[in-house]
Amino acid sequence: MNSLFARRFPARRNPAGLLLSLVSAVVLLASGAAAHAQLAGAPTTPVHDASALKPPAGARVAIVEFEDMECPDCARANPLLKEAAEKYNIPWVRHDFPLSFHIWSTQAAINARWFDTRSKKLGDDYRDAVFASQTSIYNLNILNQFTQRFAQQHGVALPFAIDPQGKLAAEVKADYALGQRIGIEHTPTIWVVTNGGKAAPFIEIVDRTKLFQVIDQALAQTRSEAPARSAHR
Repeated sequence: MNSLFARRFPARRNPAGLLLSLVSAVVLLASGAAAHAQLAGAPTTPVHDASALKPPAGARVAIVEFEDMECPDCARANPLLKEAAEKYNIPWVRHDFPLSFHIWSTQAAINARWFDTRSKKLGDDYRDAVFASQTSIYNLNILNQFTQRFAQQHGVALPFAIDPQGKLAAEVKADYALGQRIGIEHTPTIWVVTNGGKAAPFIEIVDRTKLFQVIDQALAQTRSEAPARSAHR
């Protein structure tokens, strides 16, 4: 280390030049550390259109997620999001964002929307089941076999063609387009959204260990205040 320093900053340089070189070296080291920190941390999403980042009507707080059913990290996040939605009894709004390099995620999203037409719970149960079995689904044929078994286990008869007119595919594409308008760059992208008040309108969950803490805070900050006493007697 000392010899490297000596080669970079030889003694014959004047004091001002040496000081400038030292400052430059410190700035370069700091920049490198910052770049490493950014690479090591989870990315955040620059929100361009926040119009969809709000709870459903009547809810103070909700979870909004953009997911790809073939995404391994989505599968890891899924049980935690399900637990949070059930624990706090808040809506979990799930949007499709199938990535182009995943070979079966778009079809899985279409399948889930077909099950939604039977009941929203059945559609979400299918999504959860796919995530739980994701590592064993490695092509479209295996996905089709999985979907047939899921339907049989739930007493549902699958049609010969799930989406003959392409309506469900159009809904998936619409979700993807919505994600693009917002600025989605990765899956899963997860927000805790609120109806305003003292709470931030939306907070992206980058560190999922803090999900419950963020929800606790959002619920506390959106709790209705007691009405002020009237000044009139």
